[in-house]
Amino acid sequence: MTKSRRGLRRWVAAGGCLVWGVAALAGSSSSVAATGQPLRVLQMNLCDSGIAGCYTGRSVDEAAVVIRADRPHVVTLNEVCRPDVTTLAKALSDVGGGGVVSLFQAARDRRGGGPFRCVNGQEYGIGLLVRIPSPEHGYAGYRGVYPRQDPRDPEERAWLCVNAVTHFVACTTHLDSKSTAVALAQCRYLLDTAIPAIPARDGHPPTVLGGDLNLRQGHAPDVRSCVPAGYVHAGDGGEQQVMATNDFAVSTRESIGMNGTTDHPSLLVTLVPGRRWAASVAWLRPG
Repeated sequence: MTKSRRGLRRWVAAGGCLVWGVAALAGSSSSVAATGQPLRVLQMNLCDSGIAGCYTGRSVDEAAVVIRADRPHVVTLNEVCRPDVTTLAKALSDVGGGGVVSLFQAARDRRGGGPFRCVNGQEYGIGLLVRIPSPEHGYAGYRGVYPRQDPRDPEERAWLCVNAVTHFVACTTHLDSKSTAVALAQCRYLLDTAIPAIPARDGHPPTVLGGDLNLRQGHAPDVRSCVPAGYVHAGDGGEQQVMATNDFAVSTRESIGMNGTTDHPSLLVTLVPGRRWAASVAWLRPG
């Protein structure tokens, strides 16, 4: 179905990626809802660099409308400029339900080694917005640039994750668009190497990933070939994908038209937690 509608930081080099921890987060914790409330994950590619022909300059405003209407718990953002993430964090904060973690990771520019930039000079890359209930528990962020890249593409792709301590891990990425073989290698690296390396207290926490993977179901290579055992998967029939550990089950998936402001629909996936992690996500507000 498709619808259209309007603290203190410490930086450490670890395992080829940067990790940072934050002891406190602005915002108040949400009230506890009934056990087993769904987790809503919204994947968006906003084409906001100004470089590609899909740029309209209106996608961020449309994304804010969608966020306020659908009230997701996790928003994964691709093809955005750094200030876009701040703008959309405000939209997510407006709908309430805990503090909002806002993170950004720039792609790397092969030509100079620095961050890839939008036409307006702002850093360009991917972003994460995550609502968490307990600011005092903090969070930890992890990011990196993939070891395998397409030498024809000046934009070197990156990944970004946040461990909402005691609750879940959320990640996003935007994989290579010029070579499906490179995109598949990047997908496997993220799911088989980078995410499993994120520290956990009592076994690995439930994990969700949203991104424009530039891999499709039913095409060669098939996006499902990089879905690890123990994960569930939901896609929009195109490149937008959401995956999660099988601590969750997919309840619904919905493709959301963006009123011509970007060339990609957004994907809203509702995940229902299993009993093992029901207590961890019992804070979620009812949908």
